[in-house]
Amino acid sequence: MPDRLLSLLGRLDAATGVSGDEAAVADVIADELSGHHDTHASDPLGNHFFTRTGNDGAPTVMLCAHMDELGFIVQHVEDEGFVRIAPVGYHDDRMVIDQDLRIHGRQGPVDGVTGAKPAHVLPPEEAKKAIPLEEMFIDVGTTSRAETEELGVRVGDLVTFARPAGVLNGTRVFTGKAVDDRSGCAVMIEVMRRLGSDIAATVCATAAVQEELGIRGAGPAALRVQPDVALAIDVTLCGDTPGVELSRLPIKLGAGPAIKYFDWAPAAGIGTAVPRRLTDRLERVAEAAGIPYQREVLLGGATDAYGIQLSGTGVLTGCISIPSRYIHSAVGCVHLDDVDKAADLIVAFIADISANGLPE
Repeated sequence: MPDRLLSLLGRLDAATGVSGDEAAVADVIADELSGHHDTHASDPLGNHFFTRTGNDGAPTVMLCAHMDELGFIVQHVEDEGFVRIAPVGYHDDRMVIDQDLRIHGRQGPVDGVTGAKPAHVLPPEEAKKAIPLEEMFIDVGTTSRAETEELGVRVGDLVTFARPAGVLNGTRVFTGKAVDDRSGCAVMIEVMRRLGSDIAATVCATAAVQEELGIRGAGPAALRVQPDVALAIDVTLCGDTPGVELSRLPIKLGAGPAIKYFDWAPAAGIGTAVPRRLTDRLERVAEAAGIPYQREVLLGGATDAYGIQLSGTGVLTGCISIPSRYIHSAVGCVHLDDVDKAADLIVAFIADISANGLPE
């Protein structure tokens, strides 16, 4: 199983899917789910729905993992050939300088590096601050706008971090440019693969778009599915690294998936308070199956659960989170055991729903 998970994570992470252009990721998911669903459909936004049809009258369970990754978009090409970029999604400016980036142009990928003023010439006060993204640029090695444009670069082209994915030094820690949320996509794929023939519920694996732009795809997707219960699958912040207070982020890498109870992003005014009847059921299922889990309360972030919960007349919605270090950077890390156990927990939950009905 770990080898299969590693291969799946690597393939998903390698796909290019900046918010608004997730088609390549959808193609990978469709290929990986071949033979594990009854119907496959998509909507105008680019959400994809892989449905395994259950028994008449049985509940419908929606799983939702977002396909999009943080990235950038070409905003301007300077006369000297340098490329100015704008953020697609929320970036920490500290994480963008000195990075290898890849512009996805009309003639194929164009590699470059992010540049800014050298530290040697910065005024003391400026040297203490993160370099704002609007002051950075991509150097693609050219000396004029014409040369850059000849490479196929134009305004509107999407840009990703350019780095290979893989495990760290023979451990079970996987790192990649887009583990947020390709690790969630991997869990969703594994769930569909692992479902037994005795599952009565209808299960719709939804690969959603544009989560990083304010949770845009999940709500319309849920309105289409109209589930009885839904689970978002996403990453969450770890507090087990130096300099982070574990009391604020009591989630550890490798200690099992997290059952979300509450999240809230005050600046955006979005978040999810998960009904206790759902978290109680998830806890009981995990404990009965011997699956390790953590309890998650997160301030400063939200997931597709927000959009699903508020769709239509309201949906009973929770979230299973995969612990991740260094979220919203080019070096996100997840543990293969957490990915594996997240899939096990969701499979056990669906089996329980099929046998015992919806949480009351």
